[in-house]
Amino acid sequence: MKKIGALLLVSVFAGAITLGAYKLFFENTNYAVVAPDNGASVFSTSLEPASAIAGVDFTVAAENTVNAVVHVKNVTINRGPRNGWDFFYGSGGGSTRPQVGTGSGVIITADGYIVTNNHVVAKSDQLQVTLNNNKTYDAVLIGADPNSDIALLKIDAERKLPYLAFGDSDNTKIGEWVLAVGNPFNLTSTVTAGIVSAKARDLGKNQSFIQTDAAVNPGNSGGALVNTNGDLIGINTAITSQTGSYVGYSFAVPSNNAKKVVEDIMEYGNVQKGFLGVVPVPLNTPYALQKGIKDIDGVYIDAIKEDSGAEEANLKKGDVIKKVDDIKIHKLPDLTGYISTKRPGDAVMVTVEREGNYMDISVVLKKRQTLILPQMGLEVKNLSKKDLKKYKVKNGVKIVAVPERYRGYGLDGKILLSIDDEKINTIEEAKTLFGKISRYGKTIITMVDENGEKERLIFQ
Repeated sequence: MKKIGALLLVSVFAGAITLGAYKLFFENTNYAVVAPDNGASVFSTSLEPASAIAGVDFTVAAENTVNAVVHVKNVTINRGPRNGWDFFYGSGGGSTRPQVGTGSGVIITADGYIVTNNHVVAKSDQLQVTLNNNKTYDAVLIGADPNSDIALLKIDAERKLPYLAFGDSDNTKIGEWVLAVGNPFNLTSTVTAGIVSAKARDLGKNQSFIQTDAAVNPGNSGGALVNTNGDLIGINTAITSQTGSYVGYSFAVPSNNAKKVVEDIMEYGNVQKGFLGVVPVPLNTPYALQKGIKDIDGVYIDAIKEDSGAEEANLKKGDVIKKVDDIKIHKLPDLTGYISTKRPGDAVMVTVEREGNYMDISVVLKKRQTLILPQMGLEVKNLSKKDLKKYKVKNGVKIVAVPERYRGYGLDGKILLSIDDEKINTIEEAKTLFGKISRYGKTIITMVDENGEKERLIFQ
């Protein structure tokens, strides 16, 4: 009997120990720590969508945007070489086959004006636009600007169309949530989300782009970049990729730039570009290092162009541009991006640092009076009466800016008289003649300096 009692007692203790161990080591227990409120943030998990967790709701902006973003089809007729049958029987221009390119566009007015990229519609024989409700319309190209890669289309719809209003891209903040809406890989009405990764990004085209990590792929070009309010802050344009597809970053033309191009096309038929008239020094180049210019916060003025607003306002070489109107200038794309939203005749307030002092100078922008010549990249202007008298010439154009690779030749300020003995009278003639320069031939350029001494340079 005592043995049975002992065994029972051992069994009870063993069961208690087993149950305690299970409770201690294996059973999930909810713990709550009660502490005074010290102002620390409290995060709680839930089954809500990620946008709600982040405190941002994309649904309204997405719904409004997809109805204003269209699918653009560019049909180009490629004409093949004529065969012998065509030659003898005069059947025309050889075989033809249509090539279809696709992209996106954004409706910006209720009566059917659509903004897209120039490269989406370039060289088109026929343009078609498909709305989000699958209705298709023929589109007319109203105008385009290859430099900004913006084009304006028009369709005639039987009813008022949903559209997006341009937002103010200058107010866009780095880290702000954005949506990219378009038609990648012919997948219509695709919405992706990301943040603004950078502003005033330079891609080597003397332009200023908004950079985002929202996924953008071929077919998104010309589509909308919107903020969470549904404001159009950019036109998706490019990606950086070694494969041709999205790998992390994409770029959009800021809405202020696109809006200005569209308004110019509507009002003038072409783009009106305001011209400040300063020659900046690109930082971190051999020329900048030679000049002792390094790590400057702003845009260093290396020269002032003749007959420009900067010259009339008395901006000087050595000034560092720190701000234009309310836009802070940290690097060249900040400056070029803002000035590209202005027209000739517009006045801007330029804040410069000069010898340690800050100065506010009002500058009236002018129309560009110069051209950049193909092949060599020289910037030239037509001769004034003063130039004709000073240089004692009857024709020619004046070199006013020289790219870095040719700065060692002493070309700046000289007069271009002829190329291969063909006289140059205007900047348009110079552009045509320089466009004919072959990389494989020999080119002779005749110039004259301010002392009247002629010289000939031979480029091969």
